[in-house]
Amino acid sequence: MNDSNQTRAQQLIGDFAPKLVDLTDNVLFGDIWERSALSPRDRSLVTVASLVTSGSMEQLRGHLVRAKANGLTEAELKETIIHLAFYAGWPKAMSAITVAKEIFRS
Repeated sequence: MNDSNQTRAQQLIGDFAPKLVDLTDNVLFGDIWERSALSPRDRSLVTVASLVTSGSMEQLRGHLVRAKANGLTEAELKETIIHLAFYAGWPKAMSAITVAKEIFRS
């Protein structure tokens, strides 16, 4: 399978940890993200908040792009990060807003 046909997990991890790729592709994105109790937009908002709170900036990049594709606006995402500054910590919010700035301006 060439890179254009691979999932992001396959591109990043490849054969190094095939079970993690399988769980990411089939359970997380194939099942959890497809459940109807939350809309993709709401799942993106929860995921972005979780990633900011945990300081997972590398994963935040892709999920900000996904959040916009799922209907969240830049204003809503910026406001989420500002709100989280008071709950997750100022340094995490500052790191997250820097990532958001890079994503939104590209």
